Amino acid sequence: MKKKELIDMLNRDLADEHAAVIRYLVHAYQEGEDTTVGASLLSRSREEMWHMHWLGMIIAKLGGEPVFQPAPYPYDPSSRASMLQSYREYEEKLIPHYNGEAEKVDDPHIRRVLLREAWESAIHARRFQRLLEKLSPEEAGGLPSGGRELPAGFLETLQRELAGKYDEMLRHIRMSWAFQDEGAAGWSLMDQAMEKMKHLAMFAEAVAEDGAALRFKPSAMGALPPLEKAVGRAAEDVRNAVKRHEALRQDEELKKHGGVVVKLDLALRQEAYQAEEMEDWLRKGG
Repeated sequence: MKKKELIDMLNRDLADEHAAVIRYLVHAYQEGEDTTVGASLLSRSREEMWHMHWLGMIIAKLGGEPVFQPAPYPYDPSSRASMLQSYREYEEKLIPHYNGEAEKVDDPHIRRVLLREAWESAIHARRFQRLLEKLSPEEAGGLPSGGRELPAGFLETLQRELAGKYDEMLRHIRMSWAFQDEGAAGWSLMDQAMEKMKHLAMFAEAVAEDGAALRFKPSAMGALPPLEKAVGRAAEDVRNAVKRHEALRQDEELKKHGGVVVKLDLALRQEAYQAEEMEDWLRKGG
C-alpha cells in the first residue's frame, strides 16, 4: 500500500473513532457520570480516545495531516435500549473492518495497532450487550432528559465555552502528534490536551444535564506553525481562557451551581499552570 493510501485509510479510521468518542461522551453526560449507564459510556469513550491517539500518532509519523472532522455515527435515538443496540452493532462492524485493514499493511506496528482496534472493538460490543441486559424495562424504554432550567443566556455561555475548549483540546492533540519527535515538548502538549478534556467535561455536563444538544463541531485548523510559534499560540489560548473563566466565576447564575463552581476553580488553577509551563519552555528556548 502506498503511503498516501495508508494515510487516507487511517484518517477514515480516525474520523470513525472520533465519532465514537463524541457519541459515547454525549450520552454519558446526559445520563450522568454517577449512573451505571453514564459511567460505562464514559469508560468506553476513554478507550476510543486511545484508539484516536494511536491512529493520530501513526498518521503524523508518516508525515500526514490528521483529519479532525468526525464521521457520522449512525444510531437509533428512540430509547436507551435502541441506542445501546446501535452502539453494539457499530462496534461489531469494526471487527472485520480493522482485521481486513491489518491484512493490507506491511508495517508490523501499524498492523498490531489495527488488530488491537479490532479486538478491543469486540470487547466494546460485548460490554454494550452486557449493559443492555442489565437495564430494567423502564430504563430500556426511557431516555436521558434534562430539566431545561438554565436561563438561555447562561446556557449559551456554557455552549460557547464547551465549543472553545473542544477546539483548544483538538489543537493541542494535533500539536502533540505533529511534534512527537521533539522530546518532552510533544508529550507535555499531550498531557495538557488530556487536562483540557476535564475542563470540557465541566461545561458539557452542565449543558447535557439541562437537556440541550452539545456543540461538538471542530473548527478548521489551518496550517500548523513551527513548534515555538505553536506553543506560543497555545499559551495565548490558555491565558485568554483564564481571563474568560475569571469573569465567568463572578457570574451570579454560575454561583447557583456549586458543583460547577468547584470545577471552574480547579480549571482556573490548571490553566494558569499550563500557561506558566509553556511560557517557561519558550523562555528557555525549548
